[in-house]
Amino acid sequence: MILYVRFLPTPALPTAGAETALPALLTLAEDISPVVQALPPDAALVDVRGAQRYFGRDAAQLAALLRVRALAHCGVDCVIGAGPVPMLARMAAREAVPGTTLVVTEEESAAFLAGKPVGALDGVGTVTARTLCAYGLDSVGRLAAAPLAVVQRILGARAGREVWERARGIDRATVVPNALSRSIAAERTFDLDELDQTEHRRALLSLAGELGSRMRGEHQVCRQLTLTVRYADRSTTTRTRTLREPTAHSAALADAAYALHAALGLQRARVRGLSLRAEDLTAAERAARQLTFDPADERARRLEEVADRARAKFGPRAVVPGSLAA
Repeated sequence: MILYVRFLPTPALPTAGAETALPALLTLAEDISPVVQALPPDAALVDVRGAQRYFGRDAAQLAALLRVRALAHCGVDCVIGAGPVPMLARMAAREAVPGTTLVVTEEESAAFLAGKPVGALDGVGTVTARTLCAYGLDSVGRLAAAPLAVVQRILGARAGREVWERARGIDRATVVPNALSRSIAAERTFDLDELDQTEHRRALLSLAGELGSRMRGEHQVCRQLTLTVRYADRSTTTRTRTLREPTAHSAALADAAYALHAALGLQRARVRGLSLRAEDLTAAERAARQLTFDPADERARRLEEVADRARAKFGPRAVVPGSLAA
């Protein structure tokens, strides 16, 4: 069985903060099964088939064990879906009540899927769902009962087969343990609601520096940057920007963060916290960088390498930008 675990925000750990707690929560999951795949910002897939034999417990009991450990160690509750394939586990989690586990066995999968709209299937977006509904295939049961050739004629050979198989509970995706992290996040929470734009920019500079340092230490670069702003009433605003080129350069990340922040127009907003997430990570050696022939840029990158070595030896506060030194 596969568990899809989504960790829920709490007053002590709001939505933005859940991203930074994910590594600790994944460690707890790995104590139960080594086959754990992170799904940032707040979820994971856990293959417990080996753990069921090892612990002599079923999927629901292992899910309960994981929930208790998450509450005890991190103060985080979760909603869990269990199924024979990742797709069914995710769909079960969407219907599970917070703090509970919904288990869908292989024998129950056809009945579980039959009455659902086609849009509930993974990989079926709004346009695909509208197309299928136009042909009367508005439920997963009807889609599963339709001949494969008909679905392929509507959606195309590859997409048609994938959607038709998912309607029958077939998901060829697997849980990939220790996969390269697809995103990393950092957060800053203000002691009081902060209106000062200068303080916002200082926080963003600090976040960009932290993310850049972590990515460089893991030899990764990101293609997207996401800013989440949490307000005094606990509401949030999230904006994402695709970078001109994959990078782990702190200055480039800071510039992108500033642009995202400026576009929100937060002059009168009471901000409680800021979160920055680097997304679509890839190995640094696989990314290309446009040469600028700018001596200032090259000098900044060399200084960054020296600063990274100093931080590794003397601690993260050994070298910081002047505006953050106070």
